[in-house]
Amino acid sequence: MGPIKFTRAFLEPMIERNAGKIVSVSSDAGRVGSMGETVYAGAKGGIIAFTKSLAREMARHRINVNCVCPGPTNTPLFANQPERMQQALTRAIPFRRVAEPGEIADAILFFASGRSDYLTGQVLSVSGGLTMVD
Repeated sequence: MGPIKFTRAFLEPMIERNAGKIVSVSSDAGRVGSMGETVYAGAKGGIIAFTKSLAREMARHRINVNCVCPGPTNTPLFANQPERMQQALTRAIPFRRVAEPGEIADAILFFASGRSDYLTGQVLSVSGGLTMVD
């Protein structure tokens, strides 16, 4: 419910201004599924569906609504995974490395900037190519 409550807190002023940018953060698990993370993937898929539906509803108010889906990222959560899992994930990524947090932030900043003024309802995977075929 976090993304929904957060969006509702800011949506009314955006509607009144007839302008705004909303960028949700989900996960590639929500786009393509993830072994052993069914509930997590389902929750993240819900954020993607929420983003796309809200984008349709808010377009008439000139509010852009998009979603960034990070893949494996160099965070404390990733660092706490078993070494063999870290290595396997890294080998599966075409760039042969995990994302740095700043790379995820750059994608969010793109959607928040004027460079994305004609984009809405989009889901951007930031995964180094891990999920490019899905």
